[in-house]
Amino acid sequence: MSVSPFSFQLHHVDRDCAARRSSFTTPHGVVELPAFMPVGTQGTIKGLAISLVRDTGSQMVLGNTYHLALRPGEDVVAELGGLHRFMGWSGPILTDSGGFQLFSLAASTKVTEQSAVFRSHIDGRKFELSPERSIEIQEALGSDVAMVLDHVIALPASDTAVRDACDRTIRWARRCLDARTRSDQAQFAIVQGGLSADLRVECAQQLAELKGFEGYAIGGLSVGEGEADMLRMIEATCPALPIEKPRYLMGVGTPKDLVESIRRGVDMFDCIIPSHNGRNALAYTDSGRLRMRNLRHRRDERPLEEGCPCPACRHSRGYIRHLFLANEMLGPILLTAHNITYYQRLVSQARAAIESDSYMDFYRKKIAGWESENSD
Repeated sequence: MSVSPFSFQLHHVDRDCAARRSSFTTPHGVVELPAFMPVGTQGTIKGLAISLVRDTGSQMVLGNTYHLALRPGEDVVAELGGLHRFMGWSGPILTDSGGFQLFSLAASTKVTEQSAVFRSHIDGRKFELSPERSIEIQEALGSDVAMVLDHVIALPASDTAVRDACDRTIRWARRCLDARTRSDQAQFAIVQGGLSADLRVECAQQLAELKGFEGYAIGGLSVGEGEADMLRMIEATCPALPIEKPRYLMGVGTPKDLVESIRRGVDMFDCIIPSHNGRNALAYTDSGRLRMRNLRHRRDERPLEEGCPCPACRHSRGYIRHLFLANEMLGPILLTAHNITYYQRLVSQARAAIESDSYMDFYRKKIAGWESENSD
């Protein structure tokens, strides 16, 4: 019997909360958890050369099955050596299954028990995605972690719609396991259940009973619900997941979302927020957010954040503002690098705080800094 190239080690749980310090081993390296994965939907983190992504401190990145299958095609990626070689990224990669597009492209999507049928956002042609097809594409891409195809719906939704999507997600997860042919690619199951704590616990338990998954994700959040509802679902779901597997909160979120979720037992995150907001002149700091087009930064010689090693912080706030007002492409590049570096420093600090049983002190300090809103 061959030894799995994947393993999870739980090193420590903070004494005052559910925050976990752990590590996840993959064929392309070890990911220290908690971790944040920048989103490279189309095989790139928008605006950043891969060397810049490495310099942010990122350990693992995310790609998207739907987008890469449409363009350039998973066969092209495979022919060019797989997604790692295609991107020039030597670390671990996780690919989303395409399930999020059931939500984001809902107006042009038809979901049946067999599959989901989309209209391509590029040229309008029909694109069918079944659990088996999703795994086939992800195996061709060669990511370290493949997500099962799940049924994501917008919230709020009727009890019937939430139950149907949850049950279909469980059935599709079983089909994804059955479709698996690569031992060097992990599969993570995805918990759905809308805003029903009972349904999410039920979904988590049924997925755990399937066996064979290397990790579990909490999906279907950050799709229209409020922060309190999101945190309530995390609190309900995490204790129902296997303690010996990584827990991944999909598509979340702000720096505050990260520290709130880590406190409740989440290990992994991805989100477009730091890169999207970086391209739109918004910077994250320990003192709140900075809107870099604002006049107050015009003559400010300070860096965005003292002690930050990113390339943006080698320059003044006044210079960063100038780049955006002059529509220079360097502005979005620098601010994207800064924001992702900020997120990576945040989770690194969280790991250290958990190790020293001081996570709640770390949490309170971060929240107080952000809420001071010495920003804009």
